[in-house]
Amino acid sequence: MPCPSSCSPGLLALMAPGLALMATFSLPSQAGDRRALPVEKPPGVKGRTLILLDVNTKSPVRIISENFLSLQLDPSIIHDGWLDFLSSRRLVTLARGLAPAFLRFAGKRTDFLQFHNVKNPAKSRGGPGPDYYLKNYEDDIVRSDIALDKQKGCKIAQHPDIMLELQREKAAQMHLVLLKEQFSNTYSNLTLTEPNNYRTLIGRSVNGSQLGKDYIQLRSLLQLIRTYSRANLYGPNIGRPRKNVIALLEGFMKVAGSTVDAVTWQHYYIDGRVAKVTDFLKTRLLDTLSDQIRKIQKVVNTYTPGKKIWLEGVGATSAGGMNNLSDSYAAGFLWLNTLGLLASRGIDVVVRHSFLDHSHNHLVDQNFNPLPDYWLSLLYKRLIGPKVLAIHVAGLQRKPRPGRVIRDKLRIYAHCTSYHNHNYVRGSITLYIINLHRSRKKIKLAGTLRDKIVHQYLLQPYGKDGLHSKSVQLNGQPLAMVDDGTLPELKPRPLRAGRTLVIPPLTMSFYVVKNVNALACRYR
Repeated sequence: MPCPSSCSPGLLALMAPGLALMATFSLPSQAGDRRALPVEKPPGVKGRTLILLDVNTKSPVRIISENFLSLQLDPSIIHDGWLDFLSSRRLVTLARGLAPAFLRFAGKRTDFLQFHNVKNPAKSRGGPGPDYYLKNYEDDIVRSDIALDKQKGCKIAQHPDIMLELQREKAAQMHLVLLKEQFSNTYSNLTLTEPNNYRTLIGRSVNGSQLGKDYIQLRSLLQLIRTYSRANLYGPNIGRPRKNVIALLEGFMKVAGSTVDAVTWQHYYIDGRVAKVTDFLKTRLLDTLSDQIRKIQKVVNTYTPGKKIWLEGVGATSAGGMNNLSDSYAAGFLWLNTLGLLASRGIDVVVRHSFLDHSHNHLVDQNFNPLPDYWLSLLYKRLIGPKVLAIHVAGLQRKPRPGRVIRDKLRIYAHCTSYHNHNYVRGSITLYIINLHRSRKKIKLAGTLRDKIVHQYLLQPYGKDGLHSKSVQLNGQPLAMVDDGTLPELKPRPLRAGRTLVIPPLTMSFYVVKNVNALACRYR
């Protein structure tokens, strides 16, 4: 659920509109306008290939939303009594670091939240201040949102009670909900959640065409009310696109493809039974998302060519994640590859599940400490812009072995550097690299990138836990908040012009190539 805002003292308001993340290209299919570069080998290293890298700086291959990396809050924070903490100064600081973005309030529990139109006596008495959150479902969600909305204009993107939206016989009840005075300044966008799972959740199912009709009816209801007449509507937010789910999506798109502002789905890499950290390093696992993108795009482009697509809910594992795995440094390989792959394939927005909750897929833990994926997201926000660039690589050729599929363990993406980062002039380029090899790799910048000064941001696990670590270091310095109101300075390591990039094994890194004066990156 989207929630544009500039930056507000409350967590929800922090998600200011639009900082776009860098999109990128994966090695196996890089595009470029230059002929293949010769393969070189570093002296004294027998048989080891030096990778030559160049970027097409003339024009971007994709331009993604400025809100590309966005966040989700799970309704479990209400059930577990955590909503009070959203006014915490520490959480506000952490969320502000990832602004601007959309904020989606969603999860399976939203299907069962009910709103009661009962006037709260505290409101008529003046009640407590805007940072105090009353303890019932209606006030927990609605009142806190309104308080933050008044502070900085943050708008929640999803109406929580999906069952009202999907059942036509409750349309009148939905109408009453939408008319409630408390909602008048809160809900600007609506999105629905995993209709393919209703049989499991409530013993009932809904087909794609009926779901599409319900969306059309919901749109009609919204247009009857001035406050919501320009509201955005997103859906159907299906799960993994297996055969039956694709059939549901096709039925939906036939009926309501033009009704929604973006088509949405969810993806979780592992079902929660993973037992080893090495499972997060498997290239086959990373590549499952690529196949899903292809399936979703095929259906969408058949019925509504050019319609925007959002991955509106993504995490390393389903069922709440696994302690010391989905919240560890190792899970970052999945997260960074997700960002790069989605951007390179033209997916407009990705919503990370979750910013804060009681599981292990979150960016911030129960003690409000940022986890490795938070620092990864912060670097991405600071360094990556919305323009995705094509890259050309030479030196990665390998002989295929019979009966074995070769997938790359070195993944490179390129974007224009974020315009919001005033440490770099426009025209600079940012690379981000995932090295899943157990050996270091060397990359020589060529063509337009040759002999340029480079700033390195190398993210590695910190402490004795290795890939299981919940702490990280940037260029050898551990990352931690300075205090509840201050994030640390992300200091780069300058590399001299022309120096070969050395990528340590099992690491993630960002490289800003300064003063390239790339034509694609000079203007917004």
